[in-house]
Amino acid sequence: MSEVLPDLLDHGLVVVFCGTAASDISARLDAYYANPTNAFWRTLHTVKMTARLLRPDEFRDLLALRIGLTDLAKFASGADRGLKSGDFNRARLRESLCRYQPQIVAFTSKTAWRAWRGLSARDAVNYGWQEGALGATRFFVLPSPSAAARGAWDLKPWRSLAEIYERRMSVD
Repeated sequence: MSEVLPDLLDHGLVVVFCGTAASDISARLDAYYANPTNAFWRTLHTVKMTARLLRPDEFRDLLALRIGLTDLAKFASGADRGLKSGDFNRARLRESLCRYQPQIVAFTSKTAWRAWRGLSARDAVNYGWQEGALGATRFFVLPSPSAAARGAWDLKPWRSLAEIYERRMSVD
């Protein structure tokens, strides 16, 4: 069995975006956040983390910006409601984070954060910085850019992350 989408990870990353799983469209097109209704790429550009609007098939270009991509479920695709708890491989993600040691892992939904932490849907989660770290890696939760979660959309946490990213990029 092969991964739906390959991790985009390397040493020296400032931010790694982590979702739950690739959408069916992303899996078919072999590109992260490829559903045209997903706001991920537009948001990265809007908050100035990318100088131009990247296409989903250009996701590998993020490495030059010290940005990575991964998902908790590497061998499943589809909407969150169709995923099973067994689809999430927290040990694999932990191993990858320990290996590459990004500064920040930004979970692109509360669902992804809950899956990483083994929390239930009833457990309250706020956007922004989260308690705890994995070595030097800190955790940040963002509103989902998926059209399915548009009711909870808020650009402010994305702007906050972009400001942190910019500060850290200017230090190095």
